Amino acid sequence: MPVLPLAEMKPARGKRLLALDLGNKTIGVALSDVTRTVASPMQALAKKKFTVNAAELAAIAAAHEVGGIVIGLPVNMDGSEGPRAQSARQFAANLAGEIDLPIALWDERLTTAAVTRALIEADASRARRAQVVDKLAAAYMLQGALDYLTDIESI
Repeated sequence: MPVLPLAEMKPARGKRLLALDLGNKTIGVALSDVTRTVASPMQALAKKKFTVNAAELAAIAAAHEVGGIVIGLPVNMDGSEGPRAQSARQFAANLAGEIDLPIALWDERLTTAAVTRALIEADASRARRAQVVDKLAAAYMLQGALDYLTDIESI
């Protein structure tokens, strides 16, 4: 299945969306509710060999009745794409070959920065921030994608 723009992804009704924030050491995972209204942080997977992570993600998708996957695309502030964006695109393309679900990329610029700022304001320790930042960034990014999908469905 090809990687699609989010507006063209058509997950089955009553199915959740899974979001992935690809960090350097972990993959933040977030999950929507079945109405695709609210995003919740789920966990952070340690980055391993691609096939191991793909199998973990397939198991999560099956266990939670996921209908589509949204992967964060780290676009530069000027809209250009650097090496991290290319890496996210390659991960999405590889995952599309392993999981039979629609996959979309979603601009995630500043999500980690916004979440980190909120954690600092909440007086979270550096160690605590490191534990939760990727899964919270995935939820933050997924909420933006869900809001976008709601907006285009109401047009």
